[in-house]
Amino acid sequence: MARAKQGLIRGSGAHRRTESDYMGVLLDTVTLDDWRDVVTGTLQLAKQGDPAARAWLAQYLVGKPETKAPTPLTVVVNQWAGRDPVAEKLARPLINREKFPDLHEDDDWEESIQAAIAAELAKKLPLPQSVEKPATAGDSGESAAVIPMQLAK
Repeated sequence: MARAKQGLIRGSGAHRRTESDYMGVLLDTVTLDDWRDVVTGTLQLAKQGDPAARAWLAQYLVGKPETKAPTPLTVVVNQWAGRDPVAEKLARPLINREKFPDLHEDDDWEESIQAAIAAELAKKLPLPQSVEKPATAGDSGESAAVIPMQLAK
């Protein structure tokens, strides 16, 4: 006996919950003090050796690696060849700017716009109190608050 295909469900649909509804409830329920307690508890567990707590904290504090580590063979080959991939990657924009000056005519203009936006953000965003500049040669030994790297670019 063949079954008849069911048609579309008839009637009015109820409002679907959205992600923003759930996020709103979460934000209303979990206060900053609650979150501080969670982070403090996780820190204590991490100090006691809990690998999950360490991984969670590291994920937020350091971030996940964006690339995979090179294989030992790649490291050895680069050492034998006298290559430093990090130095090459950092030098590439400067080399390209010298080799192809026509392609980089607008670089100063772009950098000035980025600097203006960074200055505007620095005015509007409060700096963390714990961010300090390490003392370098020639400094008076006093440390001064600095703009985070994201804003300084």
